[in-house]
Amino acid sequence: MRYLPKSPADRAAMLQEIGAASIDDLFDSVPAEFRLTRDLNVPRQHSEHEVIEAFKVFANQNATGYSSFLGAGAYRHYRPVMIDTVVSRGEFLTSYTPYQPEIAQGTLQALFEFQTMICELTGMDLANASMYDGSTGAAEAVMMAVRVTGRNGAVIARTVHPEYREVLATYAQHQGIPQTEVGYTADGRVDYAALDAAITSDTACVLIQSPNFFGTIEDVAKIAEIAHAKGALLIVSIAEAVSLGIVKPPKEADIVSMEAQSFGVPVGYGGPYCGVIAAKEKFLRQMPGRLCGQTVDQNGDRGFVLTLSTREQHIRREKATSNICTNQSLVALMVTVFLTVYGKGLQELAEQNLAKAHFTAQSLEKNGAKLLFAGAPRFNEFVITTPKSADATNTALLEEKIIGGLPLSKWYPELGENASLWCATELTTRQDIDSVATALAKA
Repeated sequence: MRYLPKSPADRAAMLQEIGAASIDDLFDSVPAEFRLTRDLNVPRQHSEHEVIEAFKVFANQNATGYSSFLGAGAYRHYRPVMIDTVVSRGEFLTSYTPYQPEIAQGTLQALFEFQTMICELTGMDLANASMYDGSTGAAEAVMMAVRVTGRNGAVIARTVHPEYREVLATYAQHQGIPQTEVGYTADGRVDYAALDAAITSDTACVLIQSPNFFGTIEDVAKIAEIAHAKGALLIVSIAEAVSLGIVKPPKEADIVSMEAQSFGVPVGYGGPYCGVIAAKEKFLRQMPGRLCGQTVDQNGDRGFVLTLSTREQHIRREKATSNICTNQSLVALMVTVFLTVYGKGLQELAEQNLAKAHFTAQSLEKNGAKLLFAGAPRFNEFVITTPKSADATNTALLEEKIIGGLPLSKWYPELGENASLWCATELTTRQDIDSVATALAKA
């Protein structure tokens, strides 16, 4: 049994064995003034039904009836019920890692299918069996580029998610990887002239995001041309995976780092999410994490194995490409089920996101907002400025049970206190859009 209750007789016997008269004797070393002797006034025990009803009340106080226009790396999408049905099965839910492939065929096959679908979406040759999240994936991709090229610098676009850049800075300072940031132009895309000037003979890679933090789609082919002309690799980070249903895959890139949360992973307080690294086949040996492969057994039957395991638990530390301690295989399974359910319907899902965001931006413009970076293509996010500060506007919207956009002044002070990043997905209804437009006009 996991928990072994002790009877009063059991406790008395144990105390006698160690020479203690009572349980209080065990705490003699704690000064009396620090011991808790008063009644804790713990309420009575509650039944399961009462606990569930209490949490329903808490939920109603917190979220019910609110519409949200937040995105910025964490996106609300519909999750088919099939996902939880599959991932809750004991053989998936309780498995840690497939060290013994002969008894982990289900997990290995699921991860193999995950890798295959990620490659189809990104246009890359191979993908690993997931990372922690999009931010750590981007950092690992930069370190991978350093190993591949033998160079030691990175050029980072300011349009990459600010928190991704913060995680990268944490990794880079201890890896001794200098970073150079390049800005953006009036259309919210990377400044090509500044990018070209920033790349030197020591630059291992250029890191961009597309769609970027402003929701704008970068010209990956153009940026790849600039990077490759100087011998640097191009890493494309993708925070909104649903965009790949309609946006051209970044096949010109050398490495793709992606946050797959949009594919069936619920929005949580920072995770757990699902990071991905995909790359060209020639960089196979420098991929972090693990790769699952398909083979045949001695009878010629289809089987799955860990083809490449370059993390510390599998090989000597000095030869490891990464010290990632585990992977998000259960979350990767959510992604696999999501993509299997949607299939080619992912394109229609992406089209809905695109249309909802376009209509929301138009509605807000008609009611007092100004759209920034309007000259470039974008997906389901956009930046607006409002007559009042973003914080003041959001406070007013909350009174109408509307969660507005993300204020941007913390990371982009040049945009001013009135700028905020808004998002609309397929879960954003026409009523939500009409309501926020009306509320914005009042605010």
